[in-house]
Amino acid sequence: MNEQLWTIERIRDALGNPALSQRFLGEINRAPAHQLLQVFAKWERIAKDTLAAVQRGRDIAAAQDRGEDPTADWTDATDRVLGDAERIRTRGAA
Repeated sequence: MNEQLWTIERIRDALGNPALSQRFLGEINRAPAHQLLQVFAKWERIAKDTLAAVQRGRDIAAAQDRGEDPTADWTDATDRVLGDAERIRTRGAA
């Protein structure tokens, strides 16, 4: 990842989606002074997660282009998720 410092402009650009960028700018502009760092940190994390997801997607696409199976080492959690869903249905919503 890039070692540049995070700024409002960099977060806006990293979000990559105009609607999401507008939401960020609206929140950061309306935040009271005592909450600015909290709001900034929240959106910095979202921007970092977004950039990481984009990079993972690019890595997967590159692996597929090389004829590799990028999912070969992924853990299949289907049975666990289905079991959890069944337990929740059996118990009912809390």
